[in-house]
Amino acid sequence: MRILIVDDEPAMHESYRQCFTTSRSDGNETALSAMAAELFGDDDEEVPADSAADEPVITFDCTHKMQGLDAVAAIQASLESGERYSVAFIDVRMPPGIDGKETAKRIRALDPDINLVIVTGYSDFSPLDISRAAGPADKIFYIAKPFQAEEVIQTATALGHRWQVDQELEHARGLLAEKIGQLEEQQHELAANESRAIHMANHDSLTEAPNRLAFLRMLGQAVKGDHCFAMAMMDLDRFKLVNDTLGHLAGDELIRMVCQILQQNCPEGGFVARLGGDEFAMLMQVTGEDEAVMLCERLLKACTISFKVLGHSVQGGASIGLMVVAPDTIRDPIDVMRRADLALNEAKRQGRGIVRVFDESMDESIRFRRQIEGGLSEAIAKGELKLVFQPIVAREKLEITGFEALVRWCSPEYGMVSPGMFIPIAEESNLIHELGDWVIDEAVKTLQTWPGQYVSVNFSPRQFRRHNFVAHVVERVTHAGVDPNRFQIEITETAIFDNVERAAEILFKLRQMGFRIALDDFGTGYSSLYNIRRFALDCLKIDRSFVDGMGRERESAAIVHSIIHLGRALGMEVVAEGVETEAQLQALRLAGCSHVQGYYLARPMDAEDALLLAEKGVLHDVAEPALEASNGTHG
Repeated sequence: MRILIVDDEPAMHESYRQCFTTSRSDGNETALSAMAAELFGDDDEEVPADSAADEPVITFDCTHKMQGLDAVAAIQASLESGERYSVAFIDVRMPPGIDGKETAKRIRALDPDINLVIVTGYSDFSPLDISRAAGPADKIFYIAKPFQAEEVIQTATALGHRWQVDQELEHARGLLAEKIGQLEEQQHELAANESRAIHMANHDSLTEAPNRLAFLRMLGQAVKGDHCFAMAMMDLDRFKLVNDTLGHLAGDELIRMVCQILQQNCPEGGFVARLGGDEFAMLMQVTGEDEAVMLCERLLKACTISFKVLGHSVQGGASIGLMVVAPDTIRDPIDVMRRADLALNEAKRQGRGIVRVFDESMDESIRFRRQIEGGLSEAIAKGELKLVFQPIVAREKLEITGFEALVRWCSPEYGMVSPGMFIPIAEESNLIHELGDWVIDEAVKTLQTWPGQYVSVNFSPRQFRRHNFVAHVVERVTHAGVDPNRFQIEITETAIFDNVERAAEILFKLRQMGFRIALDDFGTGYSSLYNIRRFALDCLKIDRSFVDGMGRERESAAIVHSIIHLGRALGMEVVAEGVETEAQLQALRLAGCSHVQGYYLARPMDAEDALLLAEKGVLHDVAEPALEASNGTHG
């Protein structure tokens, strides 16, 4: 431990030498440890007196200087060599050179870390004067002359220990600052990489225009908005001829040039994307069909020019299919794109170079959908609909805990109509509310005959968005005299994640009133663990696609296991849908799935058969897979 002693009296230097050569065997070790603890707040337990013998002997390397300037020079030399002083003992009066105050000030300016001990028998300067000159105050200490050897040794030892701790702390701070710097660099690099990845995921690499993914996102926002808009789909006429005669490089260059023209001529606020190949799509806010056609004809005219492509003259041309969407008419962006694509095909069929607006005559399926919509409205009134019930079974003893209500429509005109067809049609119109009310009423009517099982009813996203959804469900269920705890509301991830805050509030209210809540088709949507935790849920239903893939795909099996573990950790039931084989049932049992449902256990059945099974309470014999398991009617 290096000590600097500055005093103009030789006798004082001799006193310091005697102090620092005193043996440590005189019993002062415990006092030194106690002093250090008191000065620096050491929280360790008190060191026993006999433990001092186990510690290394402290040695002092003392440098003696008669004048302040010599001491300043010694400090400068120590900094250059790296062998720094931990403590400096400084006399105040040192004629004829600089005094102790000035010496302390200059030493502090060179070495901010050194501990200074002012040793004097006079009061030439107050502690405040010296602190102002050579502060901070917590690194300046005082000893009065004449001093005791123990006082000097204890002060030197304690301050030397403090200096070592300060250096170690400073070193640790330096390492920490270096690590923080590295982490910040990595964070910046990750942010840049993420930004590049997001850009690449949403932009076309050839033109740097938004790609299909970005366009679908914008189209999804447009169909939810309250403005009339047009979607135009365009592709280049005779583009294959350019590729075949001039090569793909020329074709790529032509695509870039056309993309630039579209971006320059698209109206303000419009959106241009390259969907792939020579196909582009545009979104434009319009007042109606006439404005949309005018804007598209202007785009066609801009593209119908002679392009200079890699030294070759290429005559440009394109065709456009147009779909104009009024607010609240079409909610499915894929359907909007499909209709624009049908209009584009019609434009090509009629000779290219024109704009064609979609109309329903272009799509036979749309005419059929309209017929189905009209027939469904009458089917509710005529009693052509019925509910069937599929058991939900506890895995261990195959106990019947509930039934899922599934709607069926047997039309005199169309025969058995798949729910996958008529429910989306009802969803696009207000028929879904009429259909949903009928399902609730029929479900609770049947439920009243069962001994104790619950009924699970599916609700569509549009029903869930209904203005008075909670009051409506509560009124119909309680009016029938049914305990809400026996009525389970099944909703999909899509329904609740459209508006997370509203969904959380609705589910909380329903749960408070005693209703069971199940999240259907879990694993196929956009849930986050945070959102799942926020919602008041009783049950997660594993989508049948994962159950079906368990035996073939490692990924499906991993997803099923993860959902089961998640449900158990959150205290929820987990129902595996679509169980159609013994192997699937056993795999789900081993995985710890609490409940199962599917054709291997029992097919959807009429209310009378459901009552018999409910009274029986358990499945003693597991049924063979139903013949219609693959015909798409099992809901």
